[in-house]
Amino acid sequence: MYAVLDDRNQQYKVAAGDRIKIHLRSDSNEGDTLTFDKICAVGGDADKAGRVGTPFVDGVNVTGKVVRHVKDPKVIIGHFRRRKNSRKRNGFRAQYTMVQIEAING
Repeated sequence: MYAVLDDRNQQYKVAAGDRIKIHLRSDSNEGDTLTFDKICAVGGDADKAGRVGTPFVDGVNVTGKVVRHVKDPKVIIGHFRRRKNSRKRNGFRAQYTMVQIEAING
């Protein structure tokens, strides 16, 4: 069984046991349980037909456990204007929360 969940305007296709990286949740700690209520679609069960929400499926939620907070490798951004002696360099490092999906309820 799988579900497509919406977390702060990002959609993820998940199944029980999956690990996903979501945008940083600084208010959560390792071991905390997160509940995702905005489920866009549910499917993959042999007994029931797949359901697509308008915009969300009622009565379905996904629970997950925070595993850890992770950082992506740094991305270097460089700006260069030829013949102007103008150079600028800065970087960006995205931070994520790793979540282990435990169950799809409903």
